[in-house]
Amino acid sequence: MSEKKLAIIATKGTLDWAYPPFILASTAAALGYQVQIFFTFYGLQLVRKEMDLQVSPLGNPGMPMPMAMDKWFPVLGTAIPGMQRIMTIMMKSKMKSKGVASVEELRELCLEADVKMVGCQMTVDLFDFTHDNFIDGLEYGGAATFFEFAGESDITLYI
Repeated sequence: MSEKKLAIIATKGTLDWAYPPFILASTAAALGYQVQIFFTFYGLQLVRKEMDLQVSPLGNPGMPMPMAMDKWFPVLGTAIPGMQRIMTIMMKSKMKSKGVASVEELRELCLEADVKMVGCQMTVDLFDFTHDNFIDGLEYGGAATFFEFAGESDITLYI
């Protein structure tokens, strides 16, 4: 029986959207899957050397808020300047207090588990990035690179 494969497309670049691809990839790798994550558009933020990932409470009605703020704090209030930074600090603090690994730790775990990470070259060019902006070990390719792997995968996820 051949090795199972998991292909993931990571398109989001916020703190809350950084966890799913790395948790799923590292778990699948631990279970013996061959795993590839294709980072495109804002998902490229997850493989930058210098990450400054934030939580955006605006437009995220499912986000549980501290002090039951989701019950009394107006949604428009989340657009107040500085609110995104405050919510990010609160989320990071909550995660740390619950023993949740950081995005950097999960990303490193994936690299150690031989999860193949591919940055979308078209997006790199579109946003005027250079390969120096990204972590060592990141490969580059386009949609065809993703399809080559995903076409043989048992599971493909869009995150």
